[in-house]
This record gives sequence, structure tokens and C-alpha cells, in this order.
Amino acid sequence: MWLRALARLFAAAALVAVLAAAGAGWFVWTFRAPGPLESEVLVEVPRGAGLHGIADRLAEAGVIDDPRLFAFGVWLYGRADELRAGEYAFPAGVSAEGAMALLVEGRTVSHALTVPEGLTSAEIVALLREDDRLTGEIAEVPPEGALLPETYHFRRGDARADLLERMVAAMDDAVAALWEEREEGLPLATPEEAVVLASIIEKETGVPGERPTVASVFINRLERGMPLQSDPTVIYALTQGAGPLGRPLLRSDIEQTESPYNTYRTGGLPPGPIANPGRAAIAAALGPAETEYLYFVADGTGGHAFARTLEEHQQNVWQWRRIRDQQGQAQGGED
Repeated sequence: MWLRALARLFAAAALVAVLAAAGAGWFVWTFRAPGPLESEVLVEVPRGAGLHGIADRLAEAGVIDDPRLFAFGVWLYGRADELRAGEYAFPAGVSAEGAMALLVEGRTVSHALTVPEGLTSAEIVALLREDDRLTGEIAEVPPEGALLPETYHFRRGDARADLLERMVAAMDDAVAALWEEREEGLPLATPEEAVVLASIIEKETGVPGERPTVASVFINRLERGMPLQSDPTVIYALTQGAGPLGRPLLRSDIEQTESPYNTYRTGGLPPGPIANPGRAAIAAALGPAETEYLYFVADGTGGHAFARTLEEHQQNVWQWRRIRDQQGQAQGGED
């Protein structure tokens, strides 16, 4: 009798084992099977969401079918405390296991912010404040010329202040490296003076290949004790870097603006940068072309005509004014 009961017990245990194995197999297959997502989707996982909150968010986004199954699987794998907050791009057909792996590894989406060369510090701070992918406040606007314009990558939710610090560090590194490679004999005593000159070069031309030639004009003027006579410095004196002037620069602005930034009325470099120059402008300031040019003026094509003498420059100015009148434009461009 007891043998028969023991046989039944073994049979029941075997059945339970088979069912358990089948259940485990089904769960593993389901957890690893392609999910319902038909195309990539971005999902933001907030801090403190918890396992079940994350599971619900993934289900709402269509990443997984069953939030309870996902939560159980993550718990079973022992990864519940390893899921990281952030913004994730879940690919089409990602399995529940694949979604868990993304969250554990913290493979969040990388965003990019491109800071154009020649913006003032106030304008760059405005860009950061307007970007809703970033968080936090910026206590104060950094000094002019302290930020390196380039493309910066970040994660959604990163602090604006942290990205600003990266810009400052990038500028420090760039200036230090380029200063070490500078040409000998330049009339620039410090890296700070190089940034001042680079900021003027940056605002004077938008043609990359012209930067070393524009730099040579200002270097030649500094060496001869001539005023730089740069329109952008007068504009900066009027706006203090808050934004564009919004109108053509007038002769009266040049003649009447009392400011150390008015390089028509004061000699040498202005007391500080007028914008944030890029690497190429800094490199041009520290490695100008070898020319005898002392003047340049817009040529009507977006570039400039350069001259060695005042007579040549006046001819170029006349030509520019003729082109400007033909185009019906009323803009500056003389230096």
C-alpha cells in the first residue's frame, strides 16, 4: 500500500517538475521574444519611477505587452535596483529582456547642441536656457570669450550649468594648445589678447579661408601702431553683447561712441573679447597669413577685398559702394 502511495507521490512530483520546467521555458521564451514595438520610440524614464512605474511606462509606450511579466522578469534576474533613469531609444521589436538590458546599461539617447562661432556669452546662455532638454538654472553669464563654440553632446536632463562649465574648459584647453603653437614675434603678449583679436576676426568674416588674411591686417596695424578700425567692436560698444545691433552701423556711431571698444577712437586691442571665437579664428590670430595688407572692405560676394595702401583701399571702397547701390543694399562693411 505504501509503495503505491509513494509511486503516486513520485508521479505528482514529476508532474510538478515538468510543469515548472514548461512554465520556466515559456517565461524565458516570452521574456526573450520580440516585443510589439513596430518602430523605434523614445521613452523618458524619470528618477524614482520604481520597477512597476517603469514597467507601466514601457507598456504605455508600446515597448512591452505585459508590465507584470516585465517586472517579474527584472525581479527574477535580480536587476530591479539597477534600472537607470534617462531618455531611451527602444528599437522596433525589442524584447523585454532587451529593454531591461538597455535600462541596466544606461544606454540613454545622446543629444547635441551646436554653438555657432561668434556668439556672445549672453547669446550662448540664452541658447542653453531655451533648450528644454536641459535642466537647472545658470547663475550668471560667463565673461566674453570664455566659451568655446562647437558641438556638445549631452543627455536629456543634464544641467545647463554643467554644459556651460564644459564650454569654459574646452576654451581653456583650446587656447592653451594653440598658444603653444603660435608664431614668434606676434604683437600679442598673452593668450587673453589672442582671444580678443580672434573675437574680432570671427565677427569680421564668415569666410573660413579669409580668417588668416583678416588676421594679418590687424596684426600689421598693431605692429605699425595704427587703430584697428573694426566695425564689430563699435557694435559691441553699443550693444554690450546683448544681441545684434538690428540696424546698419552709422558714421555717427563711429564718431560719437565713447568706449574703449571703439577701435576707431582708441589704439590697440579693446579691453576684452567682443564674442566667443572658434578654434579656427584663434588659430588665425596666432598664425596669420604673411601679407602687407592694411585695409579690407566687403567685395559684394560675402568676402572681402584687401589692400596695401589707402589709395587701393579707397578704390575697393568705391567698387563696394557701387555694388551695394546696384543691389539696393544699405549695409556697412568698411574697415
